[in-house]
Amino acid sequence: MVFDSKVHGKIEYEEKDIVIFNKGLLGFEELKKFFLVNLEEFKPFKLLHSLENEDVGMIVISPFDFFGDYEINLDESTIRNLKLNSSEEALIITTVTLNSDAKKITTNLQGPIIINISSNLGEQIIIDNSKYKVKEPLVKEL
Repeated sequence: MVFDSKVHGKIEYEEKDIVIFNKGLLGFEELKKFFLVNLEEFKPFKLLHSLENEDVGMIVISPFDFFGDYEINLDESTIRNLKLNSSEEALIITTVTLNSDAKKITTNLQGPIIINISSNLGEQIIIDNSKYKVKEPLVKEL
């Protein structure tokens, strides 16, 4: 299937790439249907794009690619909502805010998105841990 995004142009995706967010995402609660695809030329970045609004797409990453000590605990309601049977079913991604200055590229470690890769259900949660920031720099100063 092909989706024509105003920002990203024509994007190919498959049925298996579609994720349903019953609660929507923060700031986009009315949008429920998204697809998640790899950005092959820009690995490890991915694109999470709304199928209901051609203007809504966000760059996401696995926080574990950049923050080896990142960890979250899912509460029972999230596990139930996503129908998670094991931790292997959970894909965790975080949204990225891009900037032409690489030092100003950030990710939201406080509001990760959890996707059950078996059922294709997703939910964004808020972590109550001051260790994680909404705008955590991806590139650390050397």
